[in-house]
Amino acid sequence: MRFFRTSVNSADKSTWGTSPSVTSEPISSPPPLPQDLVQSSTEGTPVPSSQASPTVNLTREYTLAVQTSSYNHIWTTIHAEGQAQLASAQVVGQVLQPDRDSIREVLQQARPSNLTRLVSSYFDNSEHTSHLCLLLHRSVDRARTVYRPIGDLTEMLPTHHLTQSQCDWAFDILAEFDSQENPFPSSDSIFHEMRECFTELKQQLDRRLHKARRQVNIVRCTTKSSAICLLGTCIGAIVSSIVLAVHALPALVAAPLLVFIPDGLLKKQLDHIAQLDAAAKGTYVLNNDLDTIDRLVARLHATVESDKLLVKLGLERGRDRFPIQEVVKQLGKNHPNFLHQLKDLEEHVCLCFATVNRARGLLLQEIHQKETARRRR
Repeated sequence: MRFFRTSVNSADKSTWGTSPSVTSEPISSPPPLPQDLVQSSTEGTPVPSSQASPTVNLTREYTLAVQTSSYNHIWTTIHAEGQAQLASAQVVGQVLQPDRDSIREVLQQARPSNLTRLVSSYFDNSEHTSHLCLLLHRSVDRARTVYRPIGDLTEMLPTHHLTQSQCDWAFDILAEFDSQENPFPSSDSIFHEMRECFTELKQQLDRRLHKARRQVNIVRCTTKSSAICLLGTCIGAIVSSIVLAVHALPALVAAPLLVFIPDGLLKKQLDHIAQLDAAAKGTYVLNNDLDTIDRLVARLHATVESDKLLVKLGLERGRDRFPIQEVVKQLGKNHPNFLHQLKDLEEHVCLCFATVNRARGLLLQEIHQKETARRRR
């Protein structure tokens, strides 16, 4: 991860290497998420346990996410004209919510615990992840710039019988392409540290969720027992003597209290469970997003390397028309699929931004509610 930390600290760089920044063309609205990629996102994802981990319909989560106003706002923000020239921290500051000041204020008031420590670590890592996502977005812009001459070449030249002048033009474009660095990183996992943080945080949330559900079950059992006691007392009072009925009066008064006292506690616990469940689902979905992005980046890096190898083999024969012609023909076949891969990564980067914000908001709310309840005791 050291290489990527260096990239994040160099906030004014638009790619993983030293290539110049690229101006993004403004795009009015994001395209819908491809269904084939949505379905493939669930592959290789561990199924959460039925007891502690939330059951998440990932297809539904993705579909809902790309329809939200937050997703569209993020898409519009990072594709706005001139954003490629801004420092990474400036763009992330426009996208990331809740902001750093709000988070710092809540955490400073929170009592130190394992959960607050993990949440604090998550907020730091999520901000770092947002920087990495922005760099990936700029890598997509850089890749489009690198491949644009290739696209023009394959569209304008015939696939057979190149003239020598056409061959010379193609040779020069291929030579320039060969000299460019791969816009995408070669690391097996860009988000390794973030995903480790997620794993530990989700385990903590699952334990708290299990504990909260157990407390609700205890309250419900107590309520049922109290109701049974009240019913028994009433029956006893009817059939008993007047003297025994007098002795049963305190029980008749106390029993309703046993029934109705847990109601407020039960509602608070159910709200708490819903909040924990939403936070746990958020971390699960975001972890899956990062896994999907890792695989998309690895696939794009491999595609670029494959094209560069193909071009290099064609250039080895000099300006011979036949090898150049075959390379151009093969690149023309590969190009549409490459553009589709770029689009997939671009959409998932925006989706990751939106999911990070949602998880940050839920976790911050959980910490805030926990501290508010503690101060009221």
